[in-house]
Amino acid sequence: MKLKTSMVFLSVIFLLVLGCGEKEEKQSKEVAQFKVPVEYYTLDNGLKVILSQDKTSPTAIVAVYYNIGFRIEPKERTGFAHLFEHMMFQGSKNMGKMEFIKLVQENGGVLNGSTRFDFTNYFEIVPSHKLETMLWAEADRMRGLDITQDNLTNQQGVVKNEVKVNVLNQPYGGFPWLDMPQYANTNWNNAHNFYGDLKDLDAANLEDVASFFKTYYAPNNAALSIVGDFEIEEAKTWIQKYFGDIPASDLPEKPDISEPKQTEEKSFVKDDPLANKPAIALAYHMPKRNTPEYYAMGLLDQILIQGDNSLLAQKLEKEKGYTSNVSGGINYLGNMFNYQGPMLWMYDLTYDNETSEDEILSSIDEVMDTLKAKVDQKMIDQAIVKIRSQLYDDIGGTFGLGRADLLCSFALFDDNPERINTLEESFKEITPEMVKKTIDEYLVKTNRTILRVNPLLADNEKTQS
Repeated sequence: MKLKTSMVFLSVIFLLVLGCGEKEEKQSKEVAQFKVPVEYYTLDNGLKVILSQDKTSPTAIVAVYYNIGFRIEPKERTGFAHLFEHMMFQGSKNMGKMEFIKLVQENGGVLNGSTRFDFTNYFEIVPSHKLETMLWAEADRMRGLDITQDNLTNQQGVVKNEVKVNVLNQPYGGFPWLDMPQYANTNWNNAHNFYGDLKDLDAANLEDVASFFKTYYAPNNAALSIVGDFEIEEAKTWIQKYFGDIPASDLPEKPDISEPKQTEEKSFVKDDPLANKPAIALAYHMPKRNTPEYYAMGLLDQILIQGDNSLLAQKLEKEKGYTSNVSGGINYLGNMFNYQGPMLWMYDLTYDNETSEDEILSSIDEVMDTLKAKVDQKMIDQAIVKIRSQLYDDIGGTFGLGRADLLCSFALFDDNPERINTLEESFKEITPEMVKKTIDEYLVKTNRTILRVNPLLADNEKTQS
């Protein structure tokens, strides 16, 4: 067993810094430092384990993240990663179909799973005395699924129905979270329909399922985190007992998921027969993850679109009255921390039929053209306050589920879940000059993709009236 341990105690430390001098005014500065307890080690079979003890509530979270998401699912099998997420609830060696769900719920817990760009995750939140049961159950389905044609056919139908309900038969279905990556990106891994083409979903067969499971659902391609009320040594014993002898897999070489630099603005229109108002989304390719520019874009996200005081909300909602809500962010399927490959910073809004696209874009350009001149340390400090607030909400919310998410993501992508304790400092290192440099390099029209929804239902209503 390879052991890496980093124990830090949860604390909020208030430092009072007094500056004094003949020409200096006395000032005080309060700095809050949030520290998450992290113990990290790796089993001999490659499973990454992160333990974070918190006894404020008699609950425990078990989260298992597999390093397989939409980006690297097989070609001509779009939606396969998502389909496989559903298969994980169809039975395993010691549990029949849907018994995993029943086991959690009958023990007073909740559970879910999801498929994202770079991982598929499963979690359970249970009373702490049921932790061992959940570890046994997760290990049981990692060890082997009940892969049958009946289960596959059933879940193909479920996923196809989900696509129809959430995308094909909804106004603005898939806009912009599903649509924009297909327009803005070039590399197939980043640009395909990851929810799944109906023909591709039908084409999946048992051989595909068995191969996918054997390849990607293995301990050396996964991270396990436990957050909550538990004893460290006891949890380690259970993890070794249930996961320790699951064999590792031979992981294939990862495909190239890099995205070529965009050199000119792109603009597209999507006809929507169910929409009665136009909508618009704008996307910019993000800087590489963990670079200074990446953190600067996190600050610019707060400055431009997060909250009522954001510059685009002030312009488009308060001043112009074009829309009631500008929404967006970095990574529509999560947050700016839980992805690994190329990403878009994006925002979108609906607006009245009487308002033109040119009016919307003109107002947006007013904000963007004057942005660099407005950036100063005060603006950055205000953005950091908003980031800190959101980060603390995420880490502490839902019994610590946000904490489990970050710990698993940082283990999978960085081999360093301790990053959770350095995020705020990383933002504080960003200067106004770095923010301005990032604006010049990334918030430019040549890096921008515009997607507008053409509301055909509105046209039909006009014709009928």
